[in-house]
Order: sequence, then C-alpha cells, then structure tokens
Amino acid sequence: MTTDTTTPLFRPRLVRRDPRTLTPLEVNARFMRKEEWDRLVENIRRDGCLTSTPLIYNGGEYAEGQELILSGNHRTKAAAEAGLTEIDCMLIEEQLTRQQLVAIQLSHNAIAGEDDPATLKQLYDELDDVDWRAYSGLDDAQLQLLAEVSPEGLSEANLDFATVSLIFLPSELEAAREAFDQARVGQNESWLAARADYERTLDTLASTHAAHKVGNVATALHAILAIVERHLDELADGYTAPDGTHLHSGNVGLETVLGARTLPAPAAVTLNKAIAAAEGRGEIEQGQGWKLLERLAGEYLSGPNHTPSDPA
Repeated sequence: MTTDTTTPLFRPRLVRRDPRTLTPLEVNARFMRKEEWDRLVENIRRDGCLTSTPLIYNGGEYAEGQELILSGNHRTKAAAEAGLTEIDCMLIEEQLTRQQLVAIQLSHNAIAGEDDPATLKQLYDELDDVDWRAYSGLDDAQLQLLAEVSPEGLSEANLDFATVSLIFLPSELEAAREAFDQARVGQNESWLAARADYERTLDTLASTHAAHKVGNVATALHAILAIVERHLDELADGYTAPDGTHLHSGNVGLETVLGARTLPAPAAVTLNKAIAAAEGRGEIEQGQGWKLLERLAGEYLSGPNHTPSDPA
C-alpha cells in the first residue's frame, strides 16, 4: 500500500462537545491503573478544563455530539466524572476506512516519546509544593528512578545537535562501510567496572557540572578531558614503580613521557633526522625510533654504560 504524503488525509477542526455524549472506543489498547485514573480526575477537576485535546471522528457515521473518540478516551471519561459539561475536541469529518481509524488510534497511543530521567529530575526538583508534586502524576517507580539519577544523562534532550552528511569517494567507500560494520558489531559489548569506580565517575561529573556550570555530560566530559590533557605526565604512575623501575613491559603513549601530545616542528625535524641516521647506520631497527631516544636518555643519566630495555 502506498500513501500520498502530499495531500492531507484529513483536516480536523476545533469543536466544543459534552464529554458525556461522545462515543468511546469498544476496543482500546490503552489502560490506566486506578491510582493514575484518580489522579487524572483530580487534576481535571482542579484545572476546570482539559489541558490536552481529544481527537474525535464523525465521517457521516455518528450524530453531532456523539462522535467516536479516537484518542483521549480516558481524558474524556475523566472530564465527565470531574463534572465538566463541555470540552474542546479536534473533529475529523472526512470519511475514513476502518483500517485508517485503527491506524490513527494506534499511532496516537504508540508515538509518545520518552522522558530523559535527568531532565525529568531537574524539573521535578523545582516543585516545592507537595500538591503540585502530586499533580505531576509521577508514581513511586518513577520517583525511585529520579532519586538514582545524578547527574544529567547524555541524550538528545540535553543537546543542541545538527545533521551532518558524509560523502565518500569511491576508493574510500568500502573502508567506510567496514568501519560502520565494526561499530555496529561492537555496540552491544559490555564492560565490567567496580561500583566504586562508577560512583567516583558520577561524583567527578557532578563536581565538574557545579564548577563549570554546564548542563550535560558531554560538556562536563570535555572539561574533564581538558584537565587530563594538562596532566598527561602523571599517567606515568601507571607503569612506573615507586623505586623507578617499570611495572610492566607493554607499550605506553609517548605523551605520558613528554607530558604533551605535540612538540615544536623544528624539534620534530631534528628528531626525525637523528632517527633516520641511526636507522641508516643499523644502530636501531627500522620503525623503532624510540630506541634512539632511550639510548640518548640513558647516556644522559648514566653514561655510555647504560643497559637498554629488552628490544622485544
């Protein structure tokens, strides 16, 4: 089946109706717990009106005032129980098929979006009055979730974002596809961390939020990473024992030695020339320029009798 997206299927108009006379759905997938129902009725009674509009249908099949409620069945019934005799509704008058009516009903139930817990907590915390907190309708399960949220989550609700189009040359397309495939393969991987580390991470994020007055995790992490960049040399503690010996024989980043990820271009040219000369003379193996740096550092510390590390 194809649908013409250029011509609207219907053009609803705003009408006033008595909620007691409208026709409810015979089969409605949406349900509401008693405590939710009681809260809805109380909120409507307090407001004196509906603050969201039901969608009703005529299509020539229902008398005026008795139209079918496609969306908002609970709100309409609750309005009647709250004593309202008139409510605003959006009325569809175009004739629709049974399948179209069911599809509209299901779409209104399904497309509801999701709440970002951190933003929800931020908004809920602004409510000082107990009655207004009750009016919000959040239940015990949601309140427990809010109690565990700290700080804000990284989500679309907390970010300004833009769509970026990537264009690849034919020679690069296959490599790009492989990269995307690898990313999809790894998206369900799980990593185990100690709870203490998790709590320390949240505490660090919360401290960064407060210090920099930022609103989301992405910005807080950016600030944390900037601090780490200024202290790269302290990462040497991960492979250096207190007595000055090495803790392991794995590879480490050169930035943890130099304390920076970059060096001036003239210095880089000089090092490249020295490494190329040492490789040309066979003093070090091709692609292992770090051995020349280690030898020079050792000679600086203890003279030519310095014993280099294991070449493996």
